[in-house]
Amino acid sequence: MSAVAASGAPCERRAMRVLIAGGGIGGLTAALSLHAAGIDASVVEAAREIRPLGVGINLLPHAVRELTELGLADALLATGIPTAEVVHHDRFGGRIWGQPRGISAGYRWPQVSIHRGELQLMLLAAVQRRLGASSVRVGSAVEGFEQTASEVQVTVRDRRTGERHVAPADVLVGADGIHSVVRAQLHPAEGPPRWNGIHMWRGVTEGEPFLSGRTMIMAGSNVAAKFVAYPISRRAELGGRAAINWVAEVRLHEGAAVAPGSWNRRGRVEDVLPHFAAWRFSWLDIPALIAAAPVIFEYPMIDRDPLPSWGAGRVTLLGDAAHPMYPVGSNGASQAILDARVLAWHLAQTSTPEEALAGYEAARRPPTSTLVLANRAMGADRVLSMVEQRAPAGFTRIEDVLSGEELEEMGRSYTKMIGTDVEELNARPSWSARFLEAGDGIHSSSR
Repeated sequence: MSAVAASGAPCERRAMRVLIAGGGIGGLTAALSLHAAGIDASVVEAAREIRPLGVGINLLPHAVRELTELGLADALLATGIPTAEVVHHDRFGGRIWGQPRGISAGYRWPQVSIHRGELQLMLLAAVQRRLGASSVRVGSAVEGFEQTASEVQVTVRDRRTGERHVAPADVLVGADGIHSVVRAQLHPAEGPPRWNGIHMWRGVTEGEPFLSGRTMIMAGSNVAAKFVAYPISRRAELGGRAAINWVAEVRLHEGAAVAPGSWNRRGRVEDVLPHFAAWRFSWLDIPALIAAAPVIFEYPMIDRDPLPSWGAGRVTLLGDAAHPMYPVGSNGASQAILDARVLAWHLAQTSTPEEALAGYEAARRPPTSTLVLANRAMGADRVLSMVEQRAPAGFTRIEDVLSGEELEEMGRSYTKMIGTDVEELNARPSWSARFLEAGDGIHSSSR
């Protein structure tokens, strides 16, 4: 972008510089989106190495649309599984309710179940390929920032040497997770995350495909215990197997101790298995699935109250740093991806960083705050708890347990947690500030 000097001769205006704190899914998607919009971006990540850690996640159609517009659709579908349906069961395996997902539900984009670490590495490779190998600096922890009238001065510590330096930027984006350093400086009186008393154990186990082979199941309810499982690997599917991501959720007794949240904390099979010892269905042996997992992770179900504002001036938040939510609507990573795309759109369209960040927050804070509270309410689980109360020994016909109106309520509650409408998404204009070049993999269906 050019400007005119006092002499009348044209001069080059310095490109906007955006520093992203955090190399997770949201931060890396932000880097790709900013680059596609012609904005300089760099990422600093506290971890010394970005490795394929964690387990499976779901990307809802609105997020898959955005990654498609970034040219990643083929890589997504070569790695993950397009989820066909979600089905709820009681703890005996009885089918309560089901709903088609993604393309089967009428969206123009699929819902994709994928390993979190594989998605992160996919995004990292794309960032390094398009922005350069030095665009992501690992082992670099953001410790604080100061704003001036013209820039943000970000203090970054090298975790290997302990040395600190100040990195100047026009915009600082805190994409550094639920324990965000950037959020803590912006909102110093907030306190720790909120725990709802539910503890989660997670793992990935290779086994035989179940039901349709592309089904996500949820069994039981969060009144006591709930089990979620779905396949996440196209490679396993091509070999006639399934890499089954599973989540075991248990409501612990009041006053139980809980450690700070970290997706990388190892769990123990003997802690989780007793809660699901009798959960053997004709189509899935849950105790065997848990016992066969090579690694188990544990994590408390935590979130934070919605903020009255995310950022100030030239500093804002993104993803879990802005709106951590319970993982009951498959929406955490998806919302971070949407944040990244809307942020890039506003920075590309608006004249000043302050105006752009205000527009970004106005667009994203209200809907994500609504989702945080909807997930906290766990609307669908109210209906599941009715099934447990009315049919504690199981049922033959769900119609004998729930009325049609109650089943419809479950569908409405689940749709509310997802937070996206088929017709609205299919018709919405693109958030791409500038379409990628033809050779960069963008699909015409994304426009």
